[in-house]
Amino acid sequence: MSGEDGDLQAQAPFRLLSPVGEATSPLVFASPHSGRLYPKSAGFDPDLSELSLRSAEDALVDRLIEGAPGHGIPLLLATHGRAWLDLNRAPTDLDPTLIDDLPTGSEGGPRAQSGYGVVPRLTGDGRPLYRDRISLAEVTGRIKEAHGPYHATLDTLMEQTRARHGVAVLIDWHSMPGPRASPPAKRPVATFPQIVLGDRHGVACATAMTRRVAALLRGEGLRVALNQPYAGGWTTERWGHPGEGFHALQIEISRALYLDEALMQPGPGWARCQGIITRLIDSLAREASDLVP
Repeated sequence: MSGEDGDLQAQAPFRLLSPVGEATSPLVFASPHSGRLYPKSAGFDPDLSELSLRSAEDALVDRLIEGAPGHGIPLLLATHGRAWLDLNRAPTDLDPTLIDDLPTGSEGGPRAQSGYGVVPRLTGDGRPLYRDRISLAEVTGRIKEAHGPYHATLDTLMEQTRARHGVAVLIDWHSMPGPRASPPAKRPVATFPQIVLGDRHGVACATAMTRRVAALLRGEGLRVALNQPYAGGWTTERWGHPGEGFHALQIEISRALYLDEALMQPGPGWARCQGIITRLIDSLAREASDLVP
């Protein structure tokens, strides 16, 4: 029960794929939740199924966007699973129900207290990850090992990109569960969005960029929603400051478009979805400089 089994000592918690030669685009891509390595030392409940352990992953999103460096775009990818550490949470978002020895007043916000802090307590499908509480030392060790270096690398990418192009645009790539059949009185499956763009309600990214991404995806026949139900996570909030030359847009892709969620493998729609994302990346690589001030 370990995804692609790995140890912290054997695998770095993230990878940076750089363009060959100079980065020619103001874009920076990141995928903080597509990692699928789970260290044996994590201490997860041994009865937890692999499918449940991996249920919060943005499974295979890294493969959908792996062509970015060929378009002059650096790509930062998590390698370790979100159940071990959530790179799209603040390092202070600590769960008092999970963590022993947590000093009073250092508890995280509502997400952490509901089980989805920087070190989650629950799987994506709502099951406990651990039988027992874990130590504060274990949590701070994970943050030091992975969260700090990942975001330091992202900081460098964004600063270098702004210095080179005058602006830096972070696209933070995610996936969301596919809709499930609803009773007739509830919302029909065919009305659920297939893509959700999160720009923190217009605060984090130039409107022209958000609108262009939406138009390109709608042109592919996809249902696109803005900021509902995902307006952008901690990374989008942290980097979405257009007045300082930093823009951030979160893109959520429905897993129903590309994934067999029962097997965590490419599904029947894989080729179509990969083609759509490839065309989107190509268009943004050519147009990004004209879409942000």
